[in-house]
Amino acid sequence: MKDLIEAEGIKDLIFVIRGHRVLLDRHLAELYDVETGALNRAVKRNKGRFPADFMFELTASEWKNLKCQIGTSRWGGTRALPHAFTEQGVAMLSGVLSSQRAVQVNIAIMRTFVKVRGLLSAHKDLAARLDDLERRFADHDGHITSLFDAIRELMAPPVKAAPKIGFKVKDRAENTTLALRTKKNALTEVSGV
Repeated sequence: MKDLIEAEGIKDLIFVIRGHRVLLDRHLAELYDVETGALNRAVKRNKGRFPADFMFELTASEWKNLKCQIGTSRWGGTRALPHAFTEQGVAMLSGVLSSQRAVQVNIAIMRTFVKVRGLLSAHKDLAARLDDLERRFADHDGHITSLFDAIRELMAPPVKAAPKIGFKVKDRAENTTLALRTKKNALTEVSGV
């Protein structure tokens, strides 16, 4: 019986619907080893023990969305919408179903709900820490971005000045000296000296 009532298996059957962590009537019936109809009839006989915050019937759209998550076939199956039992509703089932198996299953389910609550509070602590870090380092993003921009500028090759277009005018003195040398060389070549 212990292998049928594993916390990990029960944890996979817990869904969040309307802000509550719930187990469906069909999954509870499997765990209690009774038919879903028998479980629902026992609940109807004791309707006063199950107020709206202990048990509620899913709407058609909720059931349609949930069927996609749990992989329920379109062929066959239930004709009525399933009931969802909160943690308190599951605890109340132990008074309605008085078998030894029901007691053992309820103990396992309560332990699972406690574990899930612990995991959620740990996640909330972690989320709060991440939010705190994000707030602390929010202004650092701009500084880091400007730092990377400066590094990219330093890594870029230097931009060479484009060559000037047009005629290049030299100094007059330079032009006169060049012309004299050219004449001297021409005279030397002609005279052979």
